[in-house]
Amino acid sequence: MSTNKILLKFAKKGINLSPEAYDKVINAENPVDFASNLIVKLKSDKFTSKDLVSVSGETVDELTGKKTAPESNNQDTLIQQKIKKTPQPINKPKIEKTVNKTPQPINKPKIEKTVNKTPQKVNKPKNEVPKSDEKPQVKDTKKPDSINDLKKESDKPEIYVNEAIKEASETIKDAKIKFKRNEQKTNVEYDFKIIQDTSKKSYTSGELENLIAYFKSRYEKLANILSKRPELRNYTKISDIDDGMDSLSLILMVKEIRSSKNGHKLIEFEDDTGSMTILFSNNNDELFAEAEKLVRDEVVGVIANKSDDPGFAFGQQIIKPGVLRVPDKEMDFGIVFLSDVHIGSLTFLEDAFQRFIDWINCDFGTEEQRRVAEDVKYLIIGGDIVDGIGVYPNQDKELAIKDITEQYNEAARFLGNIRSDIKIIIAPGNHDASRVAEPQPAVPEEYAKALYELDNVEFISNPGVVSLDGINVLIYHGRSFDDLVMAVKDFEYEKSEVIMEELLQKRHLAPIYGERTPLASELEDYLVIDEVPDVFHTGHIHINSYKRYKGVHLINSGTFQTQTEFQKIYNINPTPAEVPILHKGKYKHYKFL
Repeated sequence: MSTNKILLKFAKKGINLSPEAYDKVINAENPVDFASNLIVKLKSDKFTSKDLVSVSGETVDELTGKKTAPESNNQDTLIQQKIKKTPQPINKPKIEKTVNKTPQPINKPKIEKTVNKTPQKVNKPKNEVPKSDEKPQVKDTKKPDSINDLKKESDKPEIYVNEAIKEASETIKDAKIKFKRNEQKTNVEYDFKIIQDTSKKSYTSGELENLIAYFKSRYEKLANILSKRPELRNYTKISDIDDGMDSLSLILMVKEIRSSKNGHKLIEFEDDTGSMTILFSNNNDELFAEAEKLVRDEVVGVIANKSDDPGFAFGQQIIKPGVLRVPDKEMDFGIVFLSDVHIGSLTFLEDAFQRFIDWINCDFGTEEQRRVAEDVKYLIIGGDIVDGIGVYPNQDKELAIKDITEQYNEAARFLGNIRSDIKIIIAPGNHDASRVAEPQPAVPEEYAKALYELDNVEFISNPGVVSLDGINVLIYHGRSFDDLVMAVKDFEYEKSEVIMEELLQKRHLAPIYGERTPLASELEDYLVIDEVPDVFHTGHIHINSYKRYKGVHLINSGTFQTQTEFQKIYNINPTPAEVPILHKGKYKHYKFL
């Protein structure tokens, strides 16, 4: 990285260096990593300022323990080049979870119209932060001895001026965002189709009738899939069960899950005609294990033996909608998968992301890896491209950019430098400027105008389905993972591919209604997996994973953010800057940290 690029890093974060501080940065053992570490420390609570932060040479010594460069360890990456690794935060001792994983039952409407439940109101997140039109005044001053000497009687800091920093800062403040590569339209022809996008299909008014229609839609869609199974072709409705029936074939929605005093599973089911309770004995290990994976509101087939009690039966088999094996398709190009970039956060790994951009532009890596980059035709970003505003309490303390539009402008600066012959597909996540409730419409242009101006960017809803030269990709950010990890004892964040496999078997992306994942009561349930994709791409949990399940590529693309405070509490260790690539049908995995 050139000297000007290092100076630009400081300017973008609102930091001016004294000549002495500038010399210490440039002469460090590894100026790039040294600059990154210094920026993070300066942007901590102690050194945050509404104006530009001014840094002297002694301030640099104070922050770095009077060392010329921070300690770091060399590591080989999958890019197979030696680079300096930014020291990672020390993990706190593992804290045992005290949360009861068994979800508490809540009232949910029956599918029938006699349901009495007040629907949840879906609030649009407040993502806007007022911009400040005030610019700090820059003037030449004599160098003070320490950062404390910056304060005068007026309490306004005097600012050091390094001419290169000043010039870079003015470039950043230029209203017109400039891109190195994305300046001309590409002549590449794409066989690109949007198969599912719910951005303009939201008709819910939040009334009770919408909620009833939503659950009827879910039941009917999944019942249509299940009824194609041989065991369920002649399934019976609960209201049609009579005394002459011994074996029951049913398609039901899970209403409530509990355990008997002997440890058996007692599950209350319903359809649009009534409800009944079915016992799954712990004496049948295989059946009981399947019953343990059931969650509220999912739709399954059940084979059961009727008891003398008309509202009770003994379960013999659980039949999930499931998937048939997907045949392999020819693929002569590459797809790159990203999510959870979190641009705007103090813990965003800017240098690693720049190395990724250099690679995808064929400017970084071994000869073989550059050949892989040359074949890349599509880049999918599955949510949380920015860190957002007001997503959680006190988030502003962890932000380097505290304006949502500026976060998207910064994202445009990065993506605008990617080769213009790569089509970029962007879906929202829970940190983006879209409504919180799923399905989430595409990020609106009013917040991300700079990204919309890029000729090679396409926006889509979460979830969404696209066809990339005949390869169907289901994009889902993955927020429902939070609910499933709490509801099923065998599910873990570190093994998201297991959860993704289960979602495919359930044929629903967020089956549990009314927990952490807010779901909009649309007239149609758009989170049902109607068609099995070739690729199922998720993010959200910041941990990479991959599995091939019945021909479907299950990919979680990790993150470009270091461990957050929330993840430290639960001992969740992210895998930052690890990028999955599907290259000519084969899975590859490159590291950029």
